[in-house]
Amino acid sequence: MTDRTKSSFAAYHRHGFVRVATCTPQVRPADVRFNCDSVLDQMRRADQARADLLVCPELCLSSYAIDDLHLQEALLSEVEQAVATLAEASAGLSSVILIGAPLRRDGRLYNCAVVLSRGRILGVVPKSYLPNYREFYEKRWFAHGRGLAGEIAVAGQRVPFGDDLIFEASDLPGLIFHTEICEDLWTPAPPSADAAMAGALILTNLSASNIVIGKASDRHLLCQSQSMRAFAAYVYSAAGPGESTTDLAWDGQGMIYELGDLLAESDRFPTEPQLTLADVDTGRLQSERMRTGSFDDAARHKAPSFRRILFDHQPHRAEAGLIRPVRRFPYVPNRASHLDQDCFEAFNIQVEGLRRRFESTRGTTMVIGISGGLDSTHALIVAAKVCDRIGLPRKNILAFTMPGFATSDATKDNAWKLMRAMGVSADEIDIRPAARQMLADMGHPFAGGEPVYDITFENVQAGLRTDYLFRLANQRNGFVVGTGDLSELALGWCTYGVGDQMSHYAVNAGVPKTLIQYLIRWTTRTNQFDPETDAVLEAILATEISPELVPAGEGEQIQSTESMIGPYELNDFFLFHIMRYGAAPSKVAFLAWHAWHDAAQGVWPDGFPQAKRNEYDLQTLRHWLERFLVRFFATSQFKRSALPNGPKVSAGGALSPRGDWRAPSDSVATPWLDELRRHVPEHWPAG
Repeated sequence: MTDRTKSSFAAYHRHGFVRVATCTPQVRPADVRFNCDSVLDQMRRADQARADLLVCPELCLSSYAIDDLHLQEALLSEVEQAVATLAEASAGLSSVILIGAPLRRDGRLYNCAVVLSRGRILGVVPKSYLPNYREFYEKRWFAHGRGLAGEIAVAGQRVPFGDDLIFEASDLPGLIFHTEICEDLWTPAPPSADAAMAGALILTNLSASNIVIGKASDRHLLCQSQSMRAFAAYVYSAAGPGESTTDLAWDGQGMIYELGDLLAESDRFPTEPQLTLADVDTGRLQSERMRTGSFDDAARHKAPSFRRILFDHQPHRAEAGLIRPVRRFPYVPNRASHLDQDCFEAFNIQVEGLRRRFESTRGTTMVIGISGGLDSTHALIVAAKVCDRIGLPRKNILAFTMPGFATSDATKDNAWKLMRAMGVSADEIDIRPAARQMLADMGHPFAGGEPVYDITFENVQAGLRTDYLFRLANQRNGFVVGTGDLSELALGWCTYGVGDQMSHYAVNAGVPKTLIQYLIRWTTRTNQFDPETDAVLEAILATEISPELVPAGEGEQIQSTESMIGPYELNDFFLFHIMRYGAAPSKVAFLAWHAWHDAAQGVWPDGFPQAKRNEYDLQTLRHWLERFLVRFFATSQFKRSALPNGPKVSAGGALSPRGDWRAPSDSVATPWLDELRRHVPEHWPAG
């Protein structure tokens, strides 16, 4: 692999990211030269930070709170000279810059956003909606820009002018942006909504919004909701230090949202200028629009025409890190303020699904196999909650532990402790005699005393367990509660048909392994059960994940699932980005490296054990991603195509053929493997 290929893998531009920035320059009322120098300083800082797009506040060249001074010819002429100065300075800078300025056109004054790039003024966008209520008085000075389309002469150039401009880089896919100004966002139908439907991916707002109690939260709500509804990024920059405080105050709030996720925000009430940066995933935005047909329906029905202003951005395409939060555990709740609520919802989605399905069968019992592992533990907790909700004794849960040839004393002991702690009807069925008989009937070498532990040996045990559960359900007027999880379905790590792939209701089918681990851990930290139950749950969490189907030899370790199929924390990461967004394998590897290469960096889920905070180099990530691609695309779909019913739990998606995921059982993994091998280096320095 060439150095050039290595460089392209590490560069965020290659993976669809665009670096955006907001700034809060220091300003002085009507001191245009000072303000111009202050903005220029932020432009240079943004260039050094490799920003592709810089958004300055509204009227930052004149400052906002100067009232009738906006109508002074001397000031307006100096503003135009400042625009010329900044346009010339932009020639040597990599960022596209949006600056706020009062500009004259055809005998009217407009509150404008001026777009600068590589020495050019690309266009000027006037403010559409002028506030003229309470403390605002903008109609005294400015004309609105709604419906205007034409040109404006500014700083010696004639450039596009109007509220119908979208700017698009011809050499950086994804850098497609629109700008609006302050009050425009506060209206019932912001101009940016139409721009998004016309193709803009990055929506920007130059603001001079003054601050009162609670207004910062209102701004967050507006930016967040607009980015969600528009399937876009929303970049907001408000005026800050230096504005006149004659009657108002300013807090300099800057924020960057993407699809409702807050990527970055500035400190408020700063005493020094601020630059706030984040890398926007324009590939994610395009993926969501492509997947959500109603967005295109709305665009075809409502979006007015826009002029596309094409320009050469000349992106640096350098290795410059990644400035955005990348969740190691995308399925796990990460909002500390909403942690209890998110975990409550996850549990109760499953509880409600199982309750409804159980009542519709008119049975009297739920039959479940308990291995002492994570999945059956979680399914049993859900089933117990169902009984509590509908007033059914927990004894109506018929729980069976079914030891086989490799069942350890520890897991069997945990299974019994758990069943007793949960107060269910507990029993044990030793499947070894039946398994020996079946293997003997088949003429399997194990029946003759040979230590042959092939897939037949494993699946005889897995199949017998499920067969017993179904027949027990027939006998005792119940149905089988499935225990297999989303991660196992993604990897095909389940036995098809009469095996753990099948049940009467797959209550865990929408819950990946990492979320199951976290939910169980959450129950112990929040005292959902008594101390005895908590102790059992902690012991189960600490146990090596294993199918326990192959006996360990003298001095050997027990069969380890993750040593064969890869760490579940990585497989769940891969699954989320490939299933939810259709990301290319090289992008998944790029994100995974930024999430996992350094355990000391980034945010871990609340309460995540220090001892389990792992890190992985790119070579390891590539190895397991390659194996994930084979299992997910080429070998496992037939198991997912025949899934029993089960509830979707996470916005990250589910694999039911009746829900999020439909795919052919006889697909190949070749396109994904080829893309991975072409673009992800086999060896790459971590650091």
